[in-house]
Amino acid sequence: MAKFEWTQSVKTLRRPYRASQLHLHGLPKALERIRQAANRDRKMRFTSLWHHVYNIEALGKAYYSLKRDAAPGVDGETWREYGKELEGNLCELSDRLQRGAYRAKPVKRTYIPKSDGRQRPLGVTTLEDKIVQRATTAVLNEIYETDFLGFSYGFRPGRSPHDALDALYAAAMTKKVSWVLDADIRGYFDAIDHDWLMKFVEHRIADKRVLRHIKKWLNAGVLEEGRKIEVEEGVPQGGSISPLLANVYLHYVFDLWAHQWRQKHATGDIIVVRFCDDFVVGFEHQREAEQFKEALVERFEKFNLELHVDKTRLIEFGRFAEKNRERKGLGKPETFDFLGFTHICGRTRKGKFIVLRHTIGKRMRRKLMDLGNELRRRLHEPVPLVGQWLRSVLNGHFRYFGVPGNSRKLESFRYHLSQLWYKVLRRRSQRSKLNWERMNRLIDRWLPKVRVMHPYPDFQLYVSTRGRSPVR
Repeated sequence: MAKFEWTQSVKTLRRPYRASQLHLHGLPKALERIRQAANRDRKMRFTSLWHHVYNIEALGKAYYSLKRDAAPGVDGETWREYGKELEGNLCELSDRLQRGAYRAKPVKRTYIPKSDGRQRPLGVTTLEDKIVQRATTAVLNEIYETDFLGFSYGFRPGRSPHDALDALYAAAMTKKVSWVLDADIRGYFDAIDHDWLMKFVEHRIADKRVLRHIKKWLNAGVLEEGRKIEVEEGVPQGGSISPLLANVYLHYVFDLWAHQWRQKHATGDIIVVRFCDDFVVGFEHQREAEQFKEALVERFEKFNLELHVDKTRLIEFGRFAEKNRERKGLGKPETFDFLGFTHICGRTRKGKFIVLRHTIGKRMRRKLMDLGNELRRRLHEPVPLVGQWLRSVLNGHFRYFGVPGNSRKLESFRYHLSQLWYKVLRRRSQRSKLNWERMNRLIDRWLPKVRVMHPYPDFQLYVSTRGRSPVR
């Protein structure tokens, strides 16, 4: 028996496997060779990739990268149950993948509420589908990370929403941006055309087994209320490979086209920042902004995509917007939302232009409402237990929304959360003796102080996002 180990952030996990089924420590080198080949030849089509997917080391790493407490798919298999016989299960899965006996299962449809009151459909895939999709994504990422452009940030290794936010901030502060196209694609994940998607994937992937399994996942169908529904377009939100496929689709439909349009038609500065289906385009000239928007509508129609009319706006925004609107007799510059923040034209104490980023008001109110409901559900739990939970909630909120200039919103969130907790604790007894003096002691003990977790972007790191920028 041979042994190898995966290093996790918490502990090192060791699992024995048969030596004949292992490429011991060979997977990282193999993936690096794929990346180097993709980088050398941008037109190369890869014909032999599937053996990197059914490699047991790859499947094992994919298994341990999944969320432990994620909801099970249609087969009811959980992460922990599958792990009780992990060696045998992965060996058997690898064998089925190698023989072509693996079958993708339907996706279980579930819904989560959106901030505007609507329901967002999510697809819960089975555990084995997640494992295979995650292993496939790891291989394909090595190819597409050499192709994706610098202004694409969503669901890519080493890139985060804050990288996209900082790139947008730096571009608005350093480039001649006077107009902003704040765009929203209507039902993007459900609108992706399967035929076009496969054509795009085939630009780089010629391994028939990889292509066949992608088609299996796309055509697996959806199980909703016990009834299977066949789907002819869209990728399920929640699938491990869905973010990559969504990025591939917009890479060919939007990124390459926008980059070429900028080179051919632009006379002034144009900046682009995209995080999956959420993107912002900044322009120096209004005329070019209007031309770009019209051309984008036509481009999207060709590929079954549509801009959301009510959520797509062309607004005057930037260092000159305030004076231009004042000269025209208009009000303050309009704002736009991107990745949870409202972006505002502001001024420093010395009167210099600055882009302010504040937590979106509607999103914060919705979050507080949800926390209030959860506090009422935990009404009779011990105070220390609830305090520890609230501390984790606040720390998570500060980690994401703790950007420079957003301190007042962070203070407001902490204050209102304290109010909610106080009201719930008062309801625990009709003779409650809890007053604000005692409550403040609980707040000081359990609720962390407001912290700005992110520095101002370093403009030197955010170079032009033209082409395949290797930075951020």
